[in-house]
Parts: sequence; C-alpha cells; structure tokens
Amino acid sequence: MKKKVEFSSHTSNLALMRSFVRRFLDRFPLSEKERTLMVLGVDEACTNIIRHAYHLRDDQPIALSLEANGDCVCLRLRDYGCQCPPEEMKGRAHDLIQPGGLGLHLIRNAFDNVDYILKRRGTELVLTKKLG
Repeated sequence: MKKKVEFSSHTSNLALMRSFVRRFLDRFPLSEKERTLMVLGVDEACTNIIRHAYHLRDDQPIALSLEANGDCVCLRLRDYGCQCPPEEMKGRAHDLIQPGGLGLHLIRNAFDNVDYILKRRGTELVLTKKLG
C-alpha cells in the first residue's frame, strides 16, 4: 500500500498533512501513543524543512510518500532546498534550557530508523517504523 501527497511549504498545510498521515497510520497495529508520536515527528520534520531548507519561504514543494511493506511503515519526505550535512543534525542536550533542537529527539523517538539522503538538489528523509 502506497500513498503520496505534495504540498507547498506554507505552515497552513501542516494540519492537512498531519491528518493525511494519521488516516494512513490508522490502518496499522500501532498504539495511539506510537501513532501520535509519528504524526508529531513528521510535522517536526516538515517544520525543519520549512525553517532550514527553505528559510521560511512558503511557496516551495514538499513531497510526502507513505508506504507499508510487510513488517514496517516507511514515510519519505522530499525537499529541494538547502542541504544541512547529516552530522550537523544532532539536536541539543535534553537538559539545556533554550528554544529549538528537541525536534530531532522527537523524530528519533517516534521512528526506528531515521535516514537523511542528500540528493543532487535537496534532501530525502526516510522514516521507518517496525510494526508489531
């Protein structure tokens, strides 16, 4: 099973994207907590794309594909913006009191595998969650 949606980098599109992801995930044997964390993780990843890859421009393309194959669910987010080297995507220490940087912890908590694939133009983020 595979679904795909493309939308512009306007933050008003994030609510529609979250409901699209939730409807897709509702078909799988995931707890409510797992589903919610995954939806929040994808939302955080989109927010990072808007902020860091597109520098808050609201007219840039983001593609999201969702697929299930056997024992896992895979979500792929594709942007065509500025690349950030994966080694710089660490997030900050949990106990450091300052805004920002905890989204990467959330994403890594929500998914079993988080892979950044640098493309000729932009980045593909592959988020994988094992089922069961």
